[in-house]
Amino acid sequence: MEAVEIIRAEVRDLIRMRGIDPRSDARPTADLIDEVIRSYDERTLSGSLPLLADADAARRSVLDDLTGYGAIQQFLDDPSVEEIWVNGPHAVFVSRHGVSELTPVVLSEPEVSSLIEQLLRTTGRRVDLSSPFVDASLPDGSRLHIVLPDITRTHPAINIRKFIAHSRSLHDLVEKGSLTPPAARFLDAAVAAGANVLVSGQTQAGKTTMLGALCGSIPVRDRVITCEEVFELSVPARDWVAMQCRQSSLEGTGEVALRRLVKEALRMRPDRIIVGEVREAESFDMLIAMNAGLPSMGSVHANSARSAITKMCTLPLLAGPNIGSSFVTPTVAGCIDLVVHLTLLRNGSRRVQEIVAVPGGIEGETVELETVFQTDADGRLVRGRGFSHLGDRIAAIGKNLHTLLEAA
Repeated sequence: MEAVEIIRAEVRDLIRMRGIDPRSDARPTADLIDEVIRSYDERTLSGSLPLLADADAARRSVLDDLTGYGAIQQFLDDPSVEEIWVNGPHAVFVSRHGVSELTPVVLSEPEVSSLIEQLLRTTGRRVDLSSPFVDASLPDGSRLHIVLPDITRTHPAINIRKFIAHSRSLHDLVEKGSLTPPAARFLDAAVAAGANVLVSGQTQAGKTTMLGALCGSIPVRDRVITCEEVFELSVPARDWVAMQCRQSSLEGTGEVALRRLVKEALRMRPDRIIVGEVREAESFDMLIAMNAGLPSMGSVHANSARSAITKMCTLPLLAGPNIGSSFVTPTVAGCIDLVVHLTLLRNGSRRVQEIVAVPGGIEGETVELETVFQTDADGRLVRGRGFSHLGDRIAAIGKNLHTLLEAA
């Protein structure tokens, strides 16, 4: 380690002297590291310097530090790693295929602080004592979240959800085993016909992936506007505008919330609006969009399809004191057509657990639901007893709802 630190220091000095920017000049930086390592090996012959045990490991360590994100760069480069989080210098975790594991990586406190600076350098966002949370996108599309002490007990908490090439169609989800062919055919027809779809599930259940796959069924001529806290969706549409929220400035101005994005999207001549995830009052604005006859999709954290609908009946109440259940509950029943609920299994795999139709009826204060597809005792997604109210809309695109469901 002493030899690596000497090489690292020499490389940094030469970078400053030669005016190289490691971030934009990766090739010259790599050549410079090779030059320093060769020189160091020659100088060790005199016995005045500690021996370098592994030149390749030293090169990788210094290069990752200068052009990447140091010790965690190896996990960003590893395609099997989906997520990385740092609870402290001695607690660096990763998730592979939905299963978490503690890595052998050990950082110093200065290295954690340096890592935060490196991660935020290209995001245009900040984190400090006055604003101890940050949500941002890295250049490769990965989602970054940081929390500072004293919100956390001792050390900063860093989370990186890597951008993975999501499934771009429902057929891709079928191939991965997350969805059955009959359910995929039904969802494809429903989206093409303009159904309003709510995707629900727990954290890491694959909601963003499902939204992206559903977007693959949107007709090619439709103009799609996406609204997200941080860019995550990848929409396979030729006419697509993506918008994300913005933090406030140091002066406390300039914040752009998700509610604002949904409202602005309505002014952009959309054929479809996709809301990455609703957590609070923005759910009301999404309902307004759906109620305006504009096909929309969004996602929400929930334990079941029923819980998702219940949540959508309560979250909009946060929009203001003049918003009441007497408006929200009938609007939910009349606007949302389908709920696709996903689950994360213990082995890390992600599955569609149920697909529920919302036909529009209300019994008391409860929105009526019909189960179109459900998971049986063997864990298979099978045809449920319920039907769907989308027959006329699906017929308008030249498909037959009875045929689609009878084949299931």
